[in-house]
Amino acid sequence: MRKAKEKEKNKEQQSTISAEINQSEVQANAENVAEINQQAAVSDSVPTETQSTNHNEQLQEMKQKYEAEIMEWKDKYIRLSAEFDNYRKRTLKEKMELTRYANEEVLKNILPVVDDFERGIKNLETAADIQAVKDGIFLIYNKFKDFLAQNGIKEITIQDDKEFNTDFHEAITKIPVEDQSLSGKIVDVVQKGYLLNDKVIRYAKVVVGE
Repeated sequence: MRKAKEKEKNKEQQSTISAEINQSEVQANAENVAEINQQAAVSDSVPTETQSTNHNEQLQEMKQKYEAEIMEWKDKYIRLSAEFDNYRKRTLKEKMELTRYANEEVLKNILPVVDDFERGIKNLETAADIQAVKDGIFLIYNKFKDFLAQNGIKEITIQDDKEFNTDFHEAITKIPVEDQSLSGKIVDVVQKGYLLNDKVIRYAKVVVGE
């Protein structure tokens, strides 16, 4: 009986020791897990900081890159603006010169006609043959008309039917006519009209019958 109690007591002690050992192992394992988790957390935090640093460095590089591009485009804009301003001033100057000297060739070609007029006027002082003077004047006149024709200027002619046309004629007055067939027709030309390449540059001033 005593041996059975001792045996049972020994079994209880062994169970208690085993439980203590198991509890110690569990606690140790729990501490190890906590330590591992802490190390893992620390390990995880290190790459995050590194990544943040790398991200900031990338942002800084991108910022510098974009700032450099902005400065480059700004410089190009300033240069282009300056070039355009110079071009505008140059073309404006050329346009003014073109407008100012647009008729240079025409006026240069009319100078020989002026020379002929001056010679004719000079000859009038000593001319004894009036017919020769008349022929000279007509010669200069025809030469001048040829000059006008070469530059696209032609006279507005009055048609045979003498029809009044507001596209070419300007009626300055009306006069009564005995012949009713001339009513509304052109009976006299006060001032000739002219065309420049089919464009009216001066209307013919006429008298219309009524």
